[in-house]
Amino acid sequence: MRKDIEFKAGDGVTLRGWHYVPDGASSPVPTIVMSHGFSAVKEMYLDKYAERFAQDGIGSIVYDNRNFGASDGEPRQEIDPWKQVNDYRDAITFAETLSDVKNDAIGIFGSSYSGGHVLTVGAIDKRVKAVVSQVPLASGHRNARRIVRADKIAGFQDMFNEDRRARARGEAPAMVPVVDEDPDAPSALPTPDSYEWFMKGHKERAPSWKNEVTLRSVEMFTEYEPIAYMPFISPTPLLMIVALGDHLTIASMALEAYEKALAPKKLVTLPGGHFDAYINDFDLSAGPAADWFKTHLM
Repeated sequence: MRKDIEFKAGDGVTLRGWHYVPDGASSPVPTIVMSHGFSAVKEMYLDKYAERFAQDGIGSIVYDNRNFGASDGEPRQEIDPWKQVNDYRDAITFAETLSDVKNDAIGIFGSSYSGGHVLTVGAIDKRVKAVVSQVPLASGHRNARRIVRADKIAGFQDMFNEDRRARARGEAPAMVPVVDEDPDAPSALPTPDSYEWFMKGHKERAPSWKNEVTLRSVEMFTEYEPIAYMPFISPTPLLMIVALGDHLTIASMALEAYEKALAPKKLVTLPGGHFDAYINDFDLSAGPAADWFKTHLM
């Protein structure tokens, strides 16, 4: 069963999404809190993960990040990783108020950018009893320097600085495309598979998605370091799912982050690239995630 929900973040912004409860549940159930990655909205396959978890008797709270999709927040299309981390924690607090949620069995799932968020949240919020981090961002600074050509980094930094000056003059934040067909053009995610995934196949599934973010969203990306929190997740059980062909959130960086985590932990590798986890390798990602939550929450 799925129903629409809304709840207030700590600063008063209303976040909206779905609450999944397994069919036939007669008592509070373990529940997973999840939001999507960089600029994505919940319709971009988070529903499929929630449905998969429900098959194993696990509920889900699925919501759009602030400033995106059905959720409120200004400026629109802005991604502040630390506000999104705090929103995860506020979503956990909301879940604790629901009669269908078993409060001592709450897990978190994140993918891509939110895969980094759940590493951070799992380290600092011990209400979380199990973490699944899929194709996660490990280091924004280093990741940006792997996907942006070295001769273009100075240009991006000039854009960040000019945007900061313009905002100080009272101008609106500058915008940049999330993806561009030309990987050499300025965009937040300058890889061909990013363009393919976002621009093809989602117009009907996720009509609220827009191909733009504020430029300072990209700047904040470069300052975000989930890898720093890896040693502090333990003793919360961590499952990390890494796509070995991932060149967006670089696979080697995710594997390095995994090595910094302490037990209990488990690594699952996928054969494809970053976006294959949602479609081509869905069973290979969702199945182990569901098993991890069953083992540690039920």
